Amino acid sequence: MSSTRAVTSTVGLKLLMAVSGLVFIAFVLGHMYGNLKAFSGHEAYNEYAEHLRTLGQPILPRSGLLWVMRAGLVVALGVHVTCAALLWRRARRARSVRYVVRPVTHTSLASRTMRPGGTALLLFLVWHLANFTIGKVNVTGGPVNDPYVLVVDTFSVWWSTTLYLAAMVALGLHLWHGTWSALQTLGWTTTERRRRVARLAAATNAVVVAGGFSLSPVFILVGVIR
Repeated sequence: MSSTRAVTSTVGLKLLMAVSGLVFIAFVLGHMYGNLKAFSGHEAYNEYAEHLRTLGQPILPRSGLLWVMRAGLVVALGVHVTCAALLWRRARRARSVRYVVRPVTHTSLASRTMRPGGTALLLFLVWHLANFTIGKVNVTGGPVNDPYVLVVDTFSVWWSTTLYLAAMVALGLHLWHGTWSALQTLGWTTTERRRRVARLAAATNAVVVAGGFSLSPVFILVGVIR
């Protein structure tokens, strides 16, 4: 019972959010690396996509390890969203009397957009999975069995690229505040020097990931990658 209370305490929920968030940071960094393979051309990109499907063979069947990784990400996502919802509800309950005049708070744009940005990212994730993974929907009506062609066709359409880039802005802001919060929760911001390092790490992570994910779509849209 005591272990259950520890996990569901505010500190426990924040720790679960931090750890699940770090899992996603590791995932998006790896995913970004794969996306940048588009700059190497059709063959290199498809070879990378095929390599992901063969991971774990012959111990696991084709795409077996890939589905294990996806299942782990689904669990991490469920933990992250559930903890965020519980913490938000507790914060609202703790403030039973609303302010007559809201106090002035110096919060960053990244922190203010965590909840709406997170919701937007969830909706984007549904579309992204339907587009590239589960449904494999080619917005131009072209073939879906060729990963490189699917990517190029998707981002050759202006509205699809615009939607993706908007999601990357939301992702960057989410990573910026989320990385800082995770490091703070894990006790890595105990001194001013560490806080400076944590702020730099959070900003760098956000810019590198969001910027890295945005490169391929932009270069496809302008016709450099085709």
